[in-house]
Amino acid sequence: MQRPPLTPSPDAPAPSTAQLAVDDGPGPQRRCIVTGDVLDRGAMIRYVVGPDGSLVPDLKAVLPGRGFWTRAERAAVQKAEAKHLFAKAAARAGHQGPLAVAPDTAGRIEALLTRRCIDLIGLGRRAGAVIAGFDKVDGLLRKEPVAFLLAASDGAADGKRKLKALSRELPQIDILTSAELSLALGRENVIHAAFKPGRLAEQFLGEAGRLAGFRLLVTAKGPVLPRAGAQAE
Repeated sequence: MQRPPLTPSPDAPAPSTAQLAVDDGPGPQRRCIVTGDVLDRGAMIRYVVGPDGSLVPDLKAVLPGRGFWTRAERAAVQKAEAKHLFAKAAARAGHQGPLAVAPDTAGRIEALLTRRCIDLIGLGRRAGAVIAGFDKVDGLLRKEPVAFLLAASDGAADGKRKLKALSRELPQIDILTSAELSLALGRENVIHAAFKPGRLAEQFLGEAGRLAGFRLLVTAKGPVLPRAGAQAE
């Protein structure tokens, strides 16, 4: 059965300025259309309606038009799909007509976030901010500040433990596989890397945190669900 187009009711009360601000205003926080939670933008995903009437994840939050947001979590996106919350939010944002939602929006977002993480590591490598290889990371930890370690999710646990012990309280980010780290760094079989402090490191942490809400991690022992809050061990 085809659903009628969702349009705002003319009798619905106009949203307040405060409501508009957390829905898609200029402030630092947004409201999730699934849970109603108001969270920092960096922990969420923005969406807009494209010119063709389709749902477009706007990971950089720069596309024109009034957007709407969900928590950066697979479960939230899947519930928004199942409960037709994207269509309702689009109608509240002023979209008239049906909203086209492609299958597996969560999987699409995971792929986009993975690409962003890979690109940021690549930028870090070219800027001299990312060092790869167990011995090089070991040497870097002994002589220079390090923001955090990168470890392949499917790498052996022994090497991770050794570097983690040496790095003490530094986060160890294991959200990407060896193949993905290798792609980012332009070399084969990358298991260990380190990010030096700076703007790129901060950007990567933000994207890795969002990716952790979507990713089925591939470990040396097989796939596991991401840990809560879990870009770091």
